[in-house]
Amino acid sequence: MHDVLDRIRGGLIVSCQATEGSPLQGPRYMTAMAECAQMSGAVGIRANGVADIRAIKARVDLPMIGILKRRDLGPTVWITPDVESARAIEQAGAEIVAMDATTRPRPLQTTFASLCEAFKETSSALIMADVSTLDEGLAAVEAGADLVATTLSGYTEYSPKLEGPDLELVEALVEKVDVPVVAEGRYMTPEHARQAIACGAHCVVIGQAITNPIKIAERFVLGLSRR
Repeated sequence: MHDVLDRIRGGLIVSCQATEGSPLQGPRYMTAMAECAQMSGAVGIRANGVADIRAIKARVDLPMIGILKRRDLGPTVWITPDVESARAIEQAGAEIVAMDATTRPRPLQTTFASLCEAFKETSSALIMADVSTLDEGLAAVEAGADLVATTLSGYTEYSPKLEGPDLELVEALVEKVDVPVVAEGRYMTPEHARQAIACGAHCVVIGQAITNPIKIAERFVLGLSRR
């Protein structure tokens, strides 16, 4: 799997996920998004769910960060919260499986450490820990994470609420952990992405700024309303 890390080093990973209620929900549209990302020069894709991941991997030859959102399990930890979810998305084609590694209450009586241990017993996929703080990142690496991502900074009650990306967390993780650090969360501009790489990030994941036309259009509508 080290070749996967080499392939994504220094590049853009596009998160191809549709929000609830979006007309773009479904494998057909997410595959088209992923094909556009590949044509742009992106080095990887992040996608949610077995159907989307399988469809994208059939058409796009890029490394996949896969997740499975289990919103039915509660309002907090629902990004790949159990071994069954992790195995399902690996089998669908994900080389990297992202999991919520925050300290929030977890469903199914699991811990991130026990999830890593159980998954690695039968898996060759890499584990990426989605965290919101430095302490969570340190604990995730100790538990067995192969990569750490800043995905959830600002989305837990105890992490800083910023309009833009948490570059300080990227810097802190790069300094303290010995695994690749993935910059993700509110990266809205090319300059944000450049800053993350300058801070030492292994790669940058960008979603809504690229693949959510509703939010993109809303920014223009808002700008026009302020004339």
